[in-house]
Amino acid sequence: MLKHLARMLLSAVIGFHTMGSADGAAAPGGPDAVVRQVSSEVIEAARSDNAIRQGDRKAILALVEDNLMPYVDFEAVTRSAVGPGWRDASPEQRSRLQAEFRTLLMRVYAGALSQVREHSVTILKSVPAADGEQQVVHTEVRGNGDPVRLDYRLGRANGLPDWKIIDVGIAGLWLVQSYRSQFAPLLAKGGPDGLLAALVLRNQPGRRQ
Repeated sequence: MLKHLARMLLSAVIGFHTMGSADGAAAPGGPDAVVRQVSSEVIEAARSDNAIRQGDRKAILALVEDNLMPYVDFEAVTRSAVGPGWRDASPEQRSRLQAEFRTLLMRVYAGALSQVREHSVTILKSVPAADGEQQVVHTEVRGNGDPVRLDYRLGRANGLPDWKIIDVGIAGLWLVQSYRSQFAPLLAKGGPDGLLAALVLRNQPGRRQ
């Protein structure tokens, strides 16, 4: 399921031309503008790079690093994925958890990126999240088969003005929240070090995601 979520994310991010928003043009720097910007940058890079089109893993990882990750608040993503166990982690453990989780997602995204096809996406609307501190941008992905709802949750880190992606939802199922459910038993059994050991093992070269 997590691989499917990541694949749908990359399908939406790199394999489409962005259609108009149902609510009109977004203000520069607004949540919908961020979704449009990351989409246009990544698709331009993907279409202009022969190595990416041929599935070169190094080129794909570079694309994800350079054109997708700058729009992600990765500290917030990791904190949310770890959940309550984040409070028990030392600063060093938090730094290592963030690095290992980043490696995990980079590999999952790169694997999904090598399989994407042409899709079209319509940005439907941007609405405040329940706590009022975040925004959710609703989009619809069209390709082969029925349309799929893809939602982006964005927030602002430490009061900064820039909106960044902190989670992605496919048909109502959120990617980072899904990882939290997967990490919970590892944290319950072995604490932060137990989760770190599992992530290090999972990130070993050649190991399937």
